[in-house]
Amino acid sequence: MRMNKLLVLIIHVLLALVALIWIYPLIWMMFSSLKTDSEFLTGGLQLLPDIPQWANYKRAWEVAHFNVYFMNSVTLSVSVVVVVVIVSSLMGYSLGRVQFPGRKFLMGLFVFTLFVPKGYTILPVYLFIKWIGLLNTMAGLILVESSGTHIVFILLFAAYFAAIPKELEDSAEMDGCGFIKTYYKVMLPLAMPIIATVAIVQFINAWNSFFVPLIFTLGSPNLKTLSVGMYNFSNHLTTDYPGIAAAASIALIPVLTIFVFFQRYFIEGISGAVKG
Repeated sequence: MRMNKLLVLIIHVLLALVALIWIYPLIWMMFSSLKTDSEFLTGGLQLLPDIPQWANYKRAWEVAHFNVYFMNSVTLSVSVVVVVVIVSSLMGYSLGRVQFPGRKFLMGLFVFTLFVPKGYTILPVYLFIKWIGLLNTMAGLILVESSGTHIVFILLFAAYFAAIPKELEDSAEMDGCGFIKTYYKVMLPLAMPIIATVAIVQFINAWNSFFVPLIFTLGSPNLKTLSVGMYNFSNHLTTDYPGIAAAASIALIPVLTIFVFFQRYFIEGISGAVKG
């Protein structure tokens, strides 16, 4: 018994050390956001600054316009989450509940798109967005960022919906619900763990997205997101490293907050889809 307890203690200590090593760069970055330029460049792995420089955050928020970029990122991420959840849940509902000719071929085609690099499709997407008049607009940016098959999300929804008893769907039909009404009245409320999982993952993806916002906001700097706005701290002569660290810390706050508060739903969603 003592050996088992000792082994468990050793495992916990080792895991704690691994976790500390894993998150140390994040901790270092957050403390570095309070340093001066000289402390940042010469301090090495030292965490604590001599005197906390809270002005770095004010400079990032106001001077570098991160107050504007923050709201742009919020608007983009929330809108993309709504679009992706609706589209992927509808696709998952269709694939999980309806048996139709070519269903397996269609799913295979979706999976194939995972192997197509995004850079290969950016030019036709750019030309299409320009053709419909949405270039350098938030609507165009949302449309591009939410595009794609999102096959992982679709499969999560499909697996979850496929595991729901057919009798529930039959009861909804007897009450006069059609295909779409059954989807949003019956099926969607039952899929809240999957919705939370998709929302968390997609929010993080959209929040951290760099390539698409960079390309589609070149002609409209006021639409920059936080990730693109990092460029404001660099020019051909100098780089404001403490400012970048402060900006990165600001950008991390919503992501960490959402994951901490909704991690239970995330785990339930993944486990529920796997069981299904």
